[in-house]
Amino acid sequence: MGEQKERMLAGELYIADDPELAADALRAALLTEKYNASSAADPGARRTILHELFGAVGDAVEVRPPLQVDYGYRITVGAGTFVNFGAIMLDVAPITIGSDVQMGPNVQLLTPTHPLDPELRRAKWESAEPITIGDNVWLGGGVIVGPGVTIGENTVVGAGAVVTRDLPANVLAMGVPARVTRRI
Repeated sequence: MGEQKERMLAGELYIADDPELAADALRAALLTEKYNASSAADPGARRTILHELFGAVGDAVEVRPPLQVDYGYRITVGAGTFVNFGAIMLDVAPITIGSDVQMGPNVQLLTPTHPLDPELRRAKWESAEPITIGDNVWLGGGVIVGPGVTIGENTVVGAGAVVTRDLPANVLAMGVPARVTRRI
């Protein structure tokens, strides 16, 4: 394994245009292209592609195309989860999605981040922080979850919210940035 991939997997600053990472990204792009072109009439073929693309997929998972990922292999999805159309999962760091999660259309899970220092950005350095979505979470349409965020089980995030900080279990959160509005 090359140095840049090792740095990425360790959560350190790395250079994204490394040839090994580019090959991983191409693999993911080809699999998502195949997935997005797959027929709803053949759920078995769709599931096979999803198992090849993601790191782990539980039973009875449904992901409606189109879907976009960076690498795919850093995504795990628990049983019974439903992901609606237009999901973007940038899995530079691990994305862990629990069981029985519901995601509305156009949800974005974004693990990458970039240095504030302009010289480091110009030199193409980046890093990422993992995202964890607990069991039985509902993310409304258009929700954006940023790097390093954990959302506790049973939490509901209202449509269009931008989640920049951890949310505890059993709450309703809404807004930009998302704020807890009440316990559920």
